[in-house]
Amino acid sequence: MPAPSPADRDALADLLPPIAAALDAALTTADGFPDRLLAAMRYSLLAPGKRLRPSLVLIAAEACGGSFAAAMPAAVAVEMIHAYSLIHDDLPAMDDDELRRGRPTCHIQFDEATAILAGDALLAQAFETLSRSFQPRDQALQAVTVLATAAGPTALVGGQADDLAAEHDGERSLERLQSIHRRKTGALFNASLQLGALSAGASDEQRDALKRYGDALGLAFQVIDDLLDYMGASGELGKQTGRDAERGKLTYPALMGEQEARTHAENLINQAIEAAGLFGSAAWRLNWLASFVLQRI
Repeated sequence: MPAPSPADRDALADLLPPIAAALDAALTTADGFPDRLLAAMRYSLLAPGKRLRPSLVLIAAEACGGSFAAAMPAAVAVEMIHAYSLIHDDLPAMDDDELRRGRPTCHIQFDEATAILAGDALLAQAFETLSRSFQPRDQALQAVTVLATAAGPTALVGGQADDLAAEHDGERSLERLQSIHRRKTGALFNASLQLGALSAGASDEQRDALKRYGDALGLAFQVIDDLLDYMGASGELGKQTGRDAERGKLTYPALMGEQEARTHAENLINQAIEAAGLFGSAAWRLNWLASFVLQRI
């Protein structure tokens, strides 16, 4: 177990190369794999990004005394789910975005039908990866259940559905906004942490602390994303900004005001760091990541 890091050290720097290598190896040509479909999947999965979700898998495993090697299949599966969700969120029928991670979105780079199929294929590939390769093997079924729940109608998909509905139905409250983002963003953050914990044979107390950490971090991440969109920080987000206001989306700055939204994000980050306290010095990456999320604004 590494010693606590100096505050100025990037706690993700040593995680990103093995994550990138694992993602690259996870999508290769095979019999019956159409070349254009593979290209679209790789374009989206391997796009430049922060890799927060697969990093959370590895960080949670380490905090609970596990290994990166055992947790890596789950890290790959989580990033496949995330990439699929971004492809579909960007489609004209959804958020209708043309820029993602500083590049044309999948349906712009390829075409709409190919983008839909690439998202579908990444969703399926995530569960194949998890079911075939998750360690320890006796936890594979539980791991699949954790990820399926996070990706399903009560979590990620349901959160996106409510997010779209909120543009039109006029119901604007902090309770509803947080309900949307606990599912749309927080659910996959939490699944990442729980998968890492499962790979390490974590205790119930450790898993509960990671859930509290993930709940707070996921909401803070979305508050800050909303603030960056509101501020027009397209370079930070790697996508078009100002779209939320144009579409009348329910966001934290629109609901709370910019300063109150900033304060809310700070409070959430403090809650995340408090939850990570259970892990002592092994929480250094968890603490660094929470501080990093806040420093984006």
